[in-house]
Amino acid sequence: MPAPIAFFDLDGTLTDSRLGITRCIRYALERLPHPCPPDDALGTFISPSLRTGFATLLGTSDSQRIERALALYRERYVASGLFENEVYAGVPRMLEDLRRPVARAFVVTSKPGLYAQRVVRHFGLERHFARVYGPDLGGRFDDKAELVAHVLETEALDPATAVMIGDRAADIVAAKRNRVRAIGVLWGFGSERELRDAGADAVCGEPRALPDCLAALR
Repeated sequence: MPAPIAFFDLDGTLTDSRLGITRCIRYALERLPHPCPPDDALGTFISPSLRTGFATLLGTSDSQRIERALALYRERYVASGLFENEVYAGVPRMLEDLRRPVARAFVVTSKPGLYAQRVVRHFGLERHFARVYGPDLGGRFDDKAELVAHVLETEALDPATAVMIGDRAADIVAAKRNRVRAIGVLWGFGSERELRDAGADAVCGEPRALPDCLAALR
């Protein structure tokens, strides 16, 4: 079989962004104002679309209120939250170890592409990836399955050669809807049960094990 194409999620897979994201959600809710749940609960909104997350947190489908919350979130995120973040231990070595067995790698994230590109550059990870893909600020490709489809079409890739690597059910579901295989990782924000219930083809416990997990799918 040809060498696989790797699609990497960003938050919870390459970097631990919990602190910045939860602080920015709290900042937005406090300024609306709206009651804010504990940080542990806020952590469940990392990775899926923030528009969907704010609709749930606010208990509303009012698009103006959701967009106001998102604007407040981004106000703090651009100022400081973007880099309240760190690369997971073992990820740089993992990416080095994958340079030969992987034909190409892309970041495919629910974070807006504009922000994701800045994070990847900030941590010096850009040399590992052919391109960084994410939604635009207006919400195009907020649905991760649509984003994965867009990457496949734009890069003219056969879904059978691609593998999505991520920490949440949304990553796995997006892959499956596009006939792409998926590996769930356990060092991020999702649980093993969440990943297996979503249909992950494999679950990987630590970054150094990912090359072997990827090889086992071939």
